[in-house]
Amino acid sequence: MKNLHQNAALWMAVSLAATLTACGGGGGGSTTPPPPPAKTTPTITVTPSASTITTAQALSVAVAVNGGSGNAVPTGSITLSSGAYTSSATTLASGSATVNVAAGSLAVGANTLTASYTPDSSSSSTYNAATGKSSAVNVTAIATTVAVNQASIGPAISDKLLGMNMAAWYDPTTAAVVPAFQAAGIKAVRWPGGSWSDDYHWATNTMCGNTPNTNATFANFVNDLVTPGSFDVALTANYGTNAACTGPGDPTEAAAWIAQAKSINAHVSHMTVGNEEYGSWEDDLHSKKNDAATYAAAVGTASTSGYYSLIKAADSSVLVGVDVNPGNSPAWDPTVLANSKYDFVEYHYYPQAPGSESDTYLVQKAANDLTTEINTLKTELATAGNPNTPIYVGEIGSVYSNPGKQSLSITQGLYAGQVLGELMNDGVARATWWIGFGNCNGTQGNDSSSLYGWQNFGGYNVFADGPSDTGCAGAGPIGTMSPTARAFQLFSKVAVNGESVLTATVAGDTANVRAYAATNSGGTALVLFNLNQSVSAPVTVSLSAQTTSSDVLVETYSKALYDQSQNNVWAAPTTTDLGTKTLPLALTLDPWSMNVVIIK
Repeated sequence: MKNLHQNAALWMAVSLAATLTACGGGGGGSTTPPPPPAKTTPTITVTPSASTITTAQALSVAVAVNGGSGNAVPTGSITLSSGAYTSSATTLASGSATVNVAAGSLAVGANTLTASYTPDSSSSSTYNAATGKSSAVNVTAIATTVAVNQASIGPAISDKLLGMNMAAWYDPTTAAVVPAFQAAGIKAVRWPGGSWSDDYHWATNTMCGNTPNTNATFANFVNDLVTPGSFDVALTANYGTNAACTGPGDPTEAAAWIAQAKSINAHVSHMTVGNEEYGSWEDDLHSKKNDAATYAAAVGTASTSGYYSLIKAADSSVLVGVDVNPGNSPAWDPTVLANSKYDFVEYHYYPQAPGSESDTYLVQKAANDLTTEINTLKTELATAGNPNTPIYVGEIGSVYSNPGKQSLSITQGLYAGQVLGELMNDGVARATWWIGFGNCNGTQGNDSSSLYGWQNFGGYNVFADGPSDTGCAGAGPIGTMSPTARAFQLFSKVAVNGESVLTATVAGDTANVRAYAATNSGGTALVLFNLNQSVSAPVTVSLSAQTTSSDVLVETYSKALYDQSQNNVWAAPTTTDLGTKTLPLALTLDPWSMNVVIIK
């Protein structure tokens, strides 16, 4: 029995050792995990909807990503590029995507489109990134003509379109303001500053709930800014608060202001009763706040002792106006226009909300929408029995609050130039942009990469406040013109008193070429816009009654000039004297450019 047990124990020991060795239990062996399967590079097929287009045509491009037989359908996104054009990323659906290339995005000539595939987390373990190319798409420049009818005389032009707001929070004795305004061709100013007007008390330079600049007295405003600059003045009367800040505005305060203005020859031509009184954001201590009937009664008529009659008694030459908001406050305009006396109406235009800014909308459509609003207002005035009442656009901007990088960009400059053209064509006699100096917003606004521009700050002011304003220090030395101010500078060559609007008709690339025209000292002035960001626009200009010109002068402000601001260079427009020319005149408009053409 002893030998049997010894043999059994020996057998068990040998078996256990073998088992431990096989399992690695003795540390004497290991295994290598198998390598991951090789990734597949998918095939990318790029199919444009057409092989030949013009710069005025859009292009649809189908992209298919094929992983091959037996593989899962690729997921992820694709981008499309050619030259300076790159699309945003488009998510694949069942391995396919369609990219719509906007008109004018591709350069003139042969364009090969490259689709770049990026797998998402679901496909990244299976597929490599990949690219595919299309066959060539040939892009030809569309023939665009601008025909000016010199016999079709439109509205008389007023240089008071070239206006800027200023506010009582800014020091009007600042020496740089007048030369900057004069260099930009500014002819008119509005004061004391938007919503501040309903809290500002001119006689004491005080505010209800705020503090004006200590130098912002009315006397300083006139002596240091208005008189040396020979600017026409519009004042906003305080409708909201009395001097004690305990009740509503006092019309005798407004009348006394006009009497003082007359005594010192302050060049006040307009006074509006209150600022945006239809809006709940305005301070208003009347028993019924921001109420149309209350407002109309306070303005009064020529025979009642309201704002209108008292201001007129102080100076009969001053035009008295009321606030309007066409189509947006339906209970306001009809009541005010039918129940008060006024010599003009004041309208404010800001087409965008903060955070929702769009370069495409601002450049392509916002200025045209202003004309739609002006036409609505004209209809309201006709309904009220006052069809020819002058319209003053007292505030203009691109976004109604919290401006970001777009405010310093070429995009707002192009919008501003078109706004001036629309106002000229609409017969508007006076306008003031919000604002000249003193309203930097720093980095608080929309600085999204979806907006074109080199700045990471914004501001309402279109002239630089200088490096002391640290929030906008990159805007240049004090008085430096932004693209918006450059638009005013260029348009000052066209918006000249005594001249008249002419009809300019664009044929061809009507999506990107805009034209405005006017008489000009015996010649003809045009303002031509190329609203295409990346492609030049060849244009032929003809005049109905002229086949030669003794001289042609072209001034241009463009994206290429603005782009220098990425290096803190705020370049001026270029000027080219073409000399004697036979008409029609062939020109090439730079991408994203505003061009003033004077034909003698």
